Amino acid sequence: HTHTHTHRNRTTEKVVDDLMMMTNLCGALLLGVVGLLLGGTTPGGECLDNGLALTPPMGWLAWERFRCVVDCKTYPDTCISEKLFMSMADHLVADGYRDLGYVYVNIDDCWMSKQRDKSGRLQADPDRFPSGIKKLADYVHEKGLKLGIYGDFGNYTCAGYPGSEYNLELDANTFAEWGVDMLKLDGCYSEVKDMDTGYPAMSQFLNKTGRPILFSCSWPAYEVSRGVKPDYMRIRKYCNAWRNYGDIQDSWASVEGIINWYGVHIAEMTPASGPGGWNDPDMLIVGDFSLSYEQSRTQLAMWAVFAAPWFMSNDLRYISTEAKQLLQNKQLIAVNQDSRGVMGQKRDIPSITETNVEVWVRNITDVGQYAVAFLNLRTDLPYRFTVNISDLGFVNSLGYAFTDVFTHKNVPPYHWGMNDTFTTTVNPSGGVQFYIAYYSK
Repeated sequence: HTHTHTHRNRTTEKVVDDLMMMTNLCGALLLGVVGLLLGGTTPGGECLDNGLALTPPMGWLAWERFRCVVDCKTYPDTCISEKLFMSMADHLVADGYRDLGYVYVNIDDCWMSKQRDKSGRLQADPDRFPSGIKKLADYVHEKGLKLGIYGDFGNYTCAGYPGSEYNLELDANTFAEWGVDMLKLDGCYSEVKDMDTGYPAMSQFLNKTGRPILFSCSWPAYEVSRGVKPDYMRIRKYCNAWRNYGDIQDSWASVEGIINWYGVHIAEMTPASGPGGWNDPDMLIVGDFSLSYEQSRTQLAMWAVFAAPWFMSNDLRYISTEAKQLLQNKQLIAVNQDSRGVMGQKRDIPSITETNVEVWVRNITDVGQYAVAFLNLRTDLPYRFTVNISDLGFVNSLGYAFTDVFTHKNVPPYHWGMNDTFTTTVNPSGGVQFYIAYYSK
């Protein structure tokens, strides 16, 4: 979590002295150091070569909904415990999420004991995880799911549990031995300047285990919070996904703030997005307490436009039918999971002069097919968009048809030429209309 802390760790030379050159000579050096065949065709992919996250990862993550509740006597059903994660795994399977791609069950902060064991290894809290993480991983794997876990690059996690500073390799080996499939590495209690060597070091220690472990980095989020401009192409070399803004909260204001921040910074993030590496605007809060139905549609549509990881953070035991239907919308998922992995862009539409109304377009599948989001962030009235087809960046002279992603219906009059205008009305306070546009003669 990108909480603001007083950073108090020492430098990490002890951890990364022998890996300093790796940051510039990654592929060549690591052929010898790690003994792995590194390389690949994805941009910057020569360093992290685990074959994972070829499309944005999907699953469930505990933090936003369940935070750091550790009092299992008072809150037996919502505390951070093996019982909670087993229950969520059960629901991912029984309620149809797994078969749609939601395969990661991710533990976040507060799973650990406050002390490492006698061998210096991390250990789960014995009262809340009495079976241990290995048994939990086995349980999840038997259901056709994958287990994610949380660590921190600093000397403490954000909630004050043991961090991985000076123990990166030991912790990587521990996670691999447990059968972990994903690691989210936070950055509390560390120095931002150390992250340029520390995150690459952890990436290579994960590679060295020989177990494919999806690596989610909080590295650029801490750089952004300190006014440092991230080098996303370099970050991509070492991470499968990377947070680049503050933690999402259970509010529309939080979702809107993330959308607005992405709107400002999309150009610098886009080149690094693609198979194997993704910009992560944080968890989906659809199905929690705050979002209206319209706003829930908007978060999902915009996260699909962003080609972002989809990690739900909600209580699958009590989720509403409406929220479940949105999260299981196959056409929406197909846009998010499009194999090209190109991030959508905000279009400058000459006919729109008002503020807080936006049009986003994402290239999907073959050149010439698009996902189009009309977004209304105003707080007064529904807004009527009227745009020229040519202003959307479309290129096929034969024209286009539109399908509504939420109703699955084709939009009359069923064909638009390049000189035609498209009109749609969108509700205020975070409403969206989301379409697939495709070739039509």
